[in-house]
Amino acid sequence: MKVETLPGFEGLDEAHWNGLLGQARLPSVFLTWQWQTSWAAAFLGGRALHLLRITDDAGMPTGLLPLYDETPGERRLVGGVDVSDYLDLIAPAGREEEVWQALLQHRAGDAAAWDLHGIRAPSPTLEILPRISPASGLRASVEREDRCPVLELPSSWEAYLERLSGKDRHELKRKIRKLERELPGTSVRSHASPEGWEEALAEFLRLHRLSKVGKARFMDERMEAFFREVTRSLAAAGWARLWFLDHEGAAVAAFLCVEYRGSVDLYNSGFDPVHARLAPGIVLLAHVIRDAIERGIPLFDFLRGEEPYKYAFGPVPQDLFRVQVAP
Repeated sequence: MKVETLPGFEGLDEAHWNGLLGQARLPSVFLTWQWQTSWAAAFLGGRALHLLRITDDAGMPTGLLPLYDETPGERRLVGGVDVSDYLDLIAPAGREEEVWQALLQHRAGDAAAWDLHGIRAPSPTLEILPRISPASGLRASVEREDRCPVLELPSSWEAYLERLSGKDRHELKRKIRKLERELPGTSVRSHASPEGWEEALAEFLRLHRLSKVGKARFMDERMEAFFREVTRSLAAAGWARLWFLDHEGAAVAAFLCVEYRGSVDLYNSGFDPVHARLAPGIVLLAHVIRDAIERGIPLFDFLRGEEPYKYAFGPVPQDLFRVQVAP
């Protein structure tokens, strides 16, 4: 196998990148060409990219490992930690070990550590790297860094409600009835089209900043520019959807979801604090999950973080890991 280090995305293209990702065991929207290039444009700054492209003996692409210099002695996966939930090597399912072997041989003598965040529990990376690293004079350590609640969806909304605990089912129905009683005439809408996306996203960003002081600090000018660019690209590919709960012509709660390869992922949210006691976000989230069920989508992913409201919807936690590779 041949490993090349490319200094930028110019030597690659969307079709080949996403085509290779489509063959991976655990494809993720955070590893798509759209997400990776948008993140690099927004957050890389003057730091160096190291896009490692692996080809087999026939010259066919068999792997991509997009890295950047976090510090002079540490490289991380493109996508960072703050905004990208799932990251990993991009390689066809079943070929991960030979690709990692080529990468470790390629980096022989390199003193920089690889700090790989966001590796999901089912990823073969977690088993392969600690096992094969010593042969290249390296050590790979693995530690759990977070959990993501993940919900496998049944075939109907009624079956989903039956799966909830009696307490959670009662609370969900109570919240829905209370909001309908105190805010009569509420309605739910979604927006997934590139047409009108900017206006819909502006509405989401308003509620996002309004909901919490911490979210307002998070959504600074650079972060907003990233959100606008990456979600526009994802919407054009059919991988993003905005959800709103409306009352009297104004949105009182909103969600930004990404939809990719059979999974709806809850990426971010916002709500009007004036109506916080009515839990408009919980009511809207019930509609979002029901829509995913009715569209036959098998998985709903709450992504990073174990906030209690997530577990009220019945998901199972999935561990996320950090892998460090160093001499």
